[in-house]
Amino acid sequence: MDDKPLRSGRRSTGRVTLQDVARAAGVSPITVSRALRGERAVAPELVARARAAAESLGYVPDPAARALASQRSTHVAVLIPLLTNTLFVDLLEAVQRTLRASGFQTLIGVTHYDPREEEQLLREQLMHRPAGLIVTGFERSEETRALIQASRVPCVHVMETSRAPGVHCVGFSQQDAGEALTAHLLARGARRIAYAAAQLDARVMQRAEGYRRALQAAGCYDPALEFLRPEPSSFALGAQMFGRIVAEARPDAIFFCNDDLAQGALMAAPRLGISVPGDVRVAGFNDLPGSEQLMPNLTSVRTPRREIGQAAATMLLDLMRGKPVAQHCVELAWEVVVRESA
Repeated sequence: MDDKPLRSGRRSTGRVTLQDVARAAGVSPITVSRALRGERAVAPELVARARAAAESLGYVPDPAARALASQRSTHVAVLIPLLTNTLFVDLLEAVQRTLRASGFQTLIGVTHYDPREEEQLLREQLMHRPAGLIVTGFERSEETRALIQASRVPCVHVMETSRAPGVHCVGFSQQDAGEALTAHLLARGARRIAYAAAQLDARVMQRAEGYRRALQAAGCYDPALEFLRPEPSSFALGAQMFGRIVAEARPDAIFFCNDDLAQGALMAAPRLGISVPGDVRVAGFNDLPGSEQLMPNLTSVRTPRREIGQAAATMLLDLMRGKPVAQHCVELAWEVVVRESA
């Protein structure tokens, strides 16, 4: 009887290893690793063999072991304010699609616009040693700024832009877009233009700066026409604000800081006996789904959220790979979409 122990590529736990898959597929372990990460450099025929072998053996990659073996993580931490807002869902989908094509996975954190929650999420995600980091905007606590800087993890900011040295960002000018939409309302003959806003995050207030800039240039800025609410935006809040603003301020146009509020206003108008745009013009921001189907359909600013996600992920890939980045600050185009409501 042979007393030699049986040898296998499997760990003592019985878990199928990368070597098992490579042996079954007839390729090298590194080819299997690259194929299962989705790297495009691997020939399609080899990808098919590796995936078939992995599926037949029931192989599940161990990301912790992979990171330890390669001395690099395949995870990217992404911090966004909300998942209930189509704006950030569109951005996140573009980020994830771009990163997955290069073998990276996303760790998603939702901050709910709370600086303390963002700081805690970042601490938790840094424990996983991410290869890169994508964060929304520049408004955060000093503790979170210090964490990002001390981590030395490549970081790209999205939705806003900054020309500060060493900052990598992809976004657009919220101020310019807000100014352009207000200028459009002025060009349509409106003079008493209200600004209706909720949530009051940095980007909402940057749009307000653009609104003020346009009205001050036209000599008709009135601070009493700003209606600012700290609670989250919603259809219901938009309807409520619309009724109050029309009754109290009697404006000839209302610039809502986002489409959620503006859509709520348009749905409330018939019930209140208010004609849009006959009695008051209504405009929104972000051109979210549904705005084109409303009656009247909504004038809004179309923002490049998908393009921002793709460009930010592409920039981060270069940073993670140590490649030079041609532009530290990428500013993308937005568009005022003129429809029936204004």
